[in-house]
Order: sequence, then structure tokens, then C-alpha cells
Amino acid sequence: MDADRERFEELFRRHYAPVVRYAVRRVGVDAAQEVVADTFLTAWRRLDSVPEHALPWLYATARRLIANEVRRQARGARLGQKIAGGADGAVPDHAEEIADRLRVGAALQQLTERDREVLRLAEWERLDSADSARVLGCSVAAFKVRLHRARRRLAAALDSGACAPTPVEVLNRGDRS
Repeated sequence: MDADRERFEELFRRHYAPVVRYAVRRVGVDAAQEVVADTFLTAWRRLDSVPEHALPWLYATARRLIANEVRRQARGARLGQKIAGGADGAVPDHAEEIADRLRVGAALQQLTERDREVLRLAEWERLDSADSARVLGCSVAAFKVRLHRARRRLAAALDSGACAPTPVEVLNRGDRS
């Protein structure tokens, strides 16, 4: 039992910060705390299943928990709109006023969730192709093809100029890109 505890403590020390960043980028600070806690709880419960190179396994676990959280948030938002009679009470994120972030965020929104996730793993999480492929449950070759295509589509969206919303559109939209 002591060996398991030591292994888990090392796993936690080494990978806590990257898993937090992964979750925060996808569901925000508040929801990320629960996702990270559940990710490490799953790791503790399934410690024998956690591979030596654990970060991709932790990301894959967090990814499934995030999918559940996103569905829960969507249900909550729909319920809130129903209760409020459809009134949008969202508060805009003032950080989105930075022009480049607006443009990239809008371009990312034009992409599919699958393309966005591939780009996030490669660019935000800085995973190599093998680790990213493990997170997504596909081959390395398939991941590389997906990444190439996602980058090409993002570049096209950025070049089109159609992805640059005005600050007024962002404020009226009230969502996060």
C-alpha cells in the first residue's frame, strides 16, 4: 500500500499542474477544479491501469470528465434560459477585447470540436503526436493527418477575414470563444 501511495503522490506532484491547465482551458476555473479532482480520484482507483507515461492517460480521463461537465453546463444553461424566459444574463469576458484573441477565438469557433481538440492538444498542451494520439484514442498517423487538416482549416479561417467579430458582436453574443 505504501508503494501505491508513493506512486500516486509522485503522479500527482508531476502532473497536477498540466491537468489543471488542460481542464481550465476547456471548462473554466470553477469547473476545472472538480474535473481535476475526479481525474486524480480515477487515477487512484485505477492506479494499476495508469501507464508509466501517465500524462496522456490523465488527459484522456480528464477529457471524458470534461465532456460530462460540458453536457451538465449546457443543461444548466438551457434550464436557466427557460426559467428566465430566454433572457441572456451572460457577462462578457473583458479579456476578449484584445483584437488578436478575438480573431483567433472566432476562427477556432468556425472549426469543429474535433479540430479544436487536436489543435489544443498540440499547441496548448504541447503533447507530441504519440501522446496526443493516445489521448484521442487513434493512431499517430491519424493524429498527424487530423492536426495537418485542422491547422489548414484554422489558417483558412484566419485568412478569410470573416472570423473577426466586432467588439459589439462579442458583447451581444455574451459567450466565450
